[in-house]
Amino acid sequence: MQRHSPTSPLLSLPGAVPAEGPDESVAAHYGDLFREQRALADGTGFVDLSHRGVITVSGQDRLSWLHLLLTQHVSDLPPGQATEALVLSAHGHIEHALYLVDDGVTTWIHVEPGTQEALIAYLESMKFFYRVEIADATDRYAVVHLPAGSIAPVPEGWTVREAVYGREVFVPRDELETFAKTVGNPIGILALEALRIEAHRPRLGLETDHRTIPHELGWLTTAVHLEKGCYRGQETVARVHNLGRPPRRLVFLHLDGSEVKLPGHGTALRLADDGPDGRPIGAITSSARHWELGPIALAVVKRNTPADAALSAEGTPAAQEVIVEP
Repeated sequence: MQRHSPTSPLLSLPGAVPAEGPDESVAAHYGDLFREQRALADGTGFVDLSHRGVITVSGQDRLSWLHLLLTQHVSDLPPGQATEALVLSAHGHIEHALYLVDDGVTTWIHVEPGTQEALIAYLESMKFFYRVEIADATDRYAVVHLPAGSIAPVPEGWTVREAVYGREVFVPRDELETFAKTVGNPIGILALEALRIEAHRPRLGLETDHRTIPHELGWLTTAVHLEKGCYRGQETVARVHNLGRPPRRLVFLHLDGSEVKLPGHGTALRLADDGPDGRPIGAITSSARHWELGPIALAVVKRNTPADAALSAEGTPAAQEVIVEP
């Protein structure tokens, strides 16, 4: 069972509306969704991600040990360099998505809300004789997102994970409210989700299910190192990459803007020509209203779905853009 995420104190800020689903412990928005999206795109403001799980791994063997367990090459990870990695099942299905940075002494990891306990249990089971210490730091540290281009100051000594889409700051939880006052206007998670969907970035638990493999979501390019072995599920990764194609693929959708309600996670997709009684060929995984693009979504469809086929999400017309090649 997943542990409930800490409720953010920033939900007390003016205009805060609580999010739903996996993000329920932080704000969905602060009163103006499109303004908040524009601010993120302009590199201003901050997003409260204090509901995400935080794990630290310390000890002399931490990077060489993590290298044996993860899909990413991390044995020589330089201090300050951000990376992504996955934990797979023995059959190559995605179980965890990790967002890492090492500070030279400790590897800092943030994960989806409530998933840290299961990941820590797996890591603890694999310690053996390695000199590593694993800690759940969720109660002590909160993650705050600063968008790409932000010039907001971060106190010296704090750990920062800098990616192409912005900086993720590991903030001492007892300093979260004070830090929030110094980094601009608060922005809700829905704005960040809209930009994530626009950028085609998959998210564990939304784009994934119990049988998802990395190839289906384009995670081979960011979270998997194809030249390394020695991790659970590696045989499936190599076999599908070298000999076959994944059974499903991630697509980006432009949705009909005339519809009042967005199709939510799990909404069935059908070929438009087959009508409402046609066989489902996939499902919506994430959707959002984008300040420039209008209604957009990510979806996972059967690999052989024609890339130029018009789709329908329970009556809402949807046009595809290819992310993972058929």
